[in-house]
Amino acid sequence: MGWLWAIIVGLVLGVIAKAVIPGKQHSPLWLTTICGMLGAIAGNSIARAFGVAATPGIDWSRHAFQVIAAIIIVFAVDSLYVATLGKRKQRT
Repeated sequence: MGWLWAIIVGLVLGVIAKAVIPGKQHSPLWLTTICGMLGAIAGNSIARAFGVAATPGIDWSRHAFQVIAAIIIVFAVDSLYVATLGKRKQRT
């Protein structure tokens, strides 16, 4: 059941990251979901490093770290995806 929550959280974080980044992103939904999952993992690690991993109630600071990490990862991966896709289209 943990993997299902990881996919759901990754999808939500990836879609939020895509909505925040200006312009059109060309990466597919499955790649956005994976980036969102990586953003959740990175955000949890950063929150733990700052000492805010476990707070009473809703962990707003941890979620903020997750969203920021997802935005950075989605932006970087989408840039790489477009660069790779553009090279592939030039060959054909």
